[in-house]
Amino acid sequence: MRVLYFGTYERDYPRNAQVISCLRTAGVEVVESHAGLWDSHRHKLSFGIRTVARALRAEVALARRSADGCDAVIVGYPGHIDMPTARRVAGPRPLVFNPLVSLEDTMVGDRGLFSSASLRGRALRAVDRRAFRTADLVVADTAAHAAYYAARFDIRTDRVAVCFVGAEDRLFRPGTRAKGEFNALFVGKLIPLHGLETILAAASLCPDIPFHIVGTGQLDAMLVGAPKNVLHDPWIDYERLPALYRSAGCALGIFGTSEKAERVIPNKAFQALATATPLITSDTVAQRELLRDGRDALLVPAGDPEALASAVRRLAADGMLRAELGARGRETYVASASESALGAVWRTLLERLL
Repeated sequence: MRVLYFGTYERDYPRNAQVISCLRTAGVEVVESHAGLWDSHRHKLSFGIRTVARALRAEVALARRSADGCDAVIVGYPGHIDMPTARRVAGPRPLVFNPLVSLEDTMVGDRGLFSSASLRGRALRAVDRRAFRTADLVVADTAAHAAYYAARFDIRTDRVAVCFVGAEDRLFRPGTRAKGEFNALFVGKLIPLHGLETILAAASLCPDIPFHIVGTGQLDAMLVGAPKNVLHDPWIDYERLPALYRSAGCALGIFGTSEKAERVIPNKAFQALATATPLITSDTVAQRELLRDGRDALLVPAGDPEALASAVRRLAADGMLRAELGARGRETYVASASESALGAVWRTLLERLL
């Protein structure tokens, strides 16, 4: 089987790198047809006229590409604007959309950057609808997200499938855990989905436990006046993240209370599981698709700093529990979210589509 991975997708974004690696692990030949657009933008859609012009040039370049010799075409994230071009290039071949998110849901519903009635809100809704309805198959990251896409864009349920995000196995794997002071690690963009205010409030309730926050984003201002036990690094090279997880006492997932936060399992959760790092994250329908409280992670109510602080203190005081959660989390990852497991899912989805 040979597939074309197509579009202006961000090459280094974990969802794209993982899908390509998973497909190759499953014996699928992957050919890339890529036009760079998003790789220099740390915050998607926060751009001006120059980027719009670059996007138009990218679509013109992509329209000249060919899918000859390929059995199917997959559009990577963020590829919403690429779908009309991909449809023409794919021709009669199946077209698969790997969206990760709805643009309107992210920018309007979750981040609140502008209203749904604004010109930008209506434009995002139109781009979303066309992209999702153009695909022969939409692959969502959770069943909760799949149900949302089907209902929101009026897509038949048999045209929406699920494959977890996972982590890159070449990097995120267990190893010797660094011995040192227990710390709680959070890695990610500082956006409302992640519940930074809950993490900072929990840190203030655990003044004797270091909290290490890695990342930057929309909520940077919240770190001004952060508790003294909070260390902030705006950026750490991606290749260094596995060692950082292995040096942490526990990893923190997401704790936001938006509707979108109920539908996702964050990439950071898979990275923690893959490195056998004890994970604390919010107790949502989506995260229960993969995790069981007390078995492979500690699940706490979203937006509840007291519950998060209690879970952090519990792990800080119990080394045996940390080891057990880490080991069972790794088992869950291997069975359900490793590249071999997800590669089998992707290959099966493509074979059924073909």
